[in-house]
Amino acid sequence: MGATIITTEDLLEFRMELLEDIKKLLNNQSGQVTKKWLKSPEVRALLGISPGTLQNLRINGTLPYTRIGGVLYYDYQEIMQVLEENKINTKRK
Repeated sequence: MGATIITTEDLLEFRMELLEDIKKLLNNQSGQVTKKWLKSPEVRALLGISPGTLQNLRINGTLPYTRIGGVLYYDYQEIMQVLEENKINTKRK
């Protein structure tokens, strides 16, 4: 088997192709939210909860939010963080 020489230019080209592939994968994720700020209906759909449950999560401080005028906004990353912090792992035998 012969030796293959890889140049810096080859590595840069590979890097650019890899970055483009990653961007395509991220853009093509179905069902994934890409917006930073979500309104209440979007959060309810994401979590599969009722308006009352969302209100309870706000009131008890579980889910942080921002109010601008009469519109409530939720940071997508904070929602994911709350889910991760409250994850319960159970082991089944």
